[in-house]
Amino acid sequence: MHILIVFAIPVFMASFARSAPLPDGSALVADPEIVKMSRSLIQKILLSIPDAHESCVYTETLKLNSSDNENLGVMASNIGIPSAPILKTLSDSFTLETGLKHMSEGLQLHRALLSSISPRLENNNKVTDLQSDIRDLAIQINKMLNKITAETMVLPSPTPVALRLPGEYEVQVAAHLTLVQLQSFGQDVVRLLRSLDQGSEEEMES
Repeated sequence: MHILIVFAIPVFMASFARSAPLPDGSALVADPEIVKMSRSLIQKILLSIPDAHESCVYTETLKLNSSDNENLGVMASNIGIPSAPILKTLSDSFTLETGLKHMSEGLQLHRALLSSISPRLENNNKVTDLQSDIRDLAIQINKMLNKITAETMVLPSPTPVALRLPGEYEVQVAAHLTLVQLQSFGQDVVRLLRSLDQGSEEEMES
């Protein structure tokens, strides 16, 4: 199942080159201020995920940073959690526009997943705060997209994903897996935004 890709974190995390140069012209549309604000927001999101997880996932076997998460791929598929878009180092075949669209789609996916799960949680305050931060970051990413596309990218309201959550345990697993996936996706967002920031600095110095 494609969902297994989500939990093969080391595989596609390792595909990022930390200081890979941007393709020609990419830095010209990567607004330095928006990039810096986006980097600040994704760091805030990543720092908030452990607290959000602790506040709503009380099943002892579900740990945020556990190697056992790789064994939950089948359950993720049964629940109906879609995999996040994959982010890669920018290249001629993976352009800035593609990267920004994947970031936007991934952020909207996680907003939608959390919107579906949140009403079923006993304590959802920190999850709600996390949704707001994800929305704020998606707005910034869409601002960058607006600079390189002819159409105006409007941030839609999250449409809850139809998840199969017959019982409390499935709710717990869904919250857990969504936060695990969001953490992995967020780490990839950090890498891509870092490359944009470096590219902007190089453009200014040249």
